[in-house]
Amino acid sequence: MAGLTGPVCGVDEAGRGPLAGPVVAAAVILKPGKIPKGLNDSKQLTPEERESLYPKIMEAAVAVSVGEASVGEIDLVNIRQATHLAMARAVRGLSATAALALVDGNDPPALPCPCETLIGGDGISVSIAAASIVAKVIRDRLMVALHREHPGYSWASNKGYGTPEHYSGLRLHGVTVHHRRSFAPIYNILYGDKAVDSTLSQFLSN
Repeated sequence: MAGLTGPVCGVDEAGRGPLAGPVVAAAVILKPGKIPKGLNDSKQLTPEERESLYPKIMEAAVAVSVGEASVGEIDLVNIRQATHLAMARAVRGLSATAALALVDGNDPPALPCPCETLIGGDGISVSIAAASIVAKVIRDRLMVALHREHPGYSWASNKGYGTPEHYSGLRLHGVTVHHRRSFAPIYNILYGDKAVDSTLSQFLSN
C-alpha cells in the first residue's frame, strides 16, 4: 500500500453457508481518527455487540454500502461467484471512491478498484471488521423479516443455517422460494428420489 493516495475500504460478506436467504456484502470506508472502539470479526461478537456497534460505524464512516446477491443468482452462478457479485455491488455503491479495497480471505473478487486480500482480515483490519459487522447485521435483520413470512424454519434464530430446527421445518413445510436449490441438502430434498429413480431406470434399460 506504499504510495497509496485515497481512501481504503474494507469489504466482507455474511451468509455464504446458509441454506436460505441471500449473501450480503458490505464495503466500509472509516474516517481516520474516528474508529469505533470494539471493532472485531463479527463472528467473535455477540448479536447485541454487533447491534451496538452498527450505528457507531454508520455514524463514524466516510461511506458505507451494502450489496446483495439473491438466492436465484446463487443458484445460477454458484455461491463463490455470487459472493464476488455482492462485494462488487457494495464497492460500486460507495458514495466515495475507494483507492484500494481490503477483502477478507484469499479469493480476490473483480472490483472497480484495486484490491488486496487478507486471510483473517476481519481480525486484522478495522475496516474489514466494520464491513463484517455491517454485512452480518443487515443479513440477520433480513432473515428475521423472512422468518415473519415463513415462521416454520426458525430463521430468526438460525439465520438460514442448517440447524436441526431448520431441517425439521423443511420436513414439515417443504422448500420455500428463499431456499438455495443448488445447495446439496435442498437439492436432495427436491430431486434426490428422482435422481435415484432416473439412475436406476438407465441401469435397468442397459
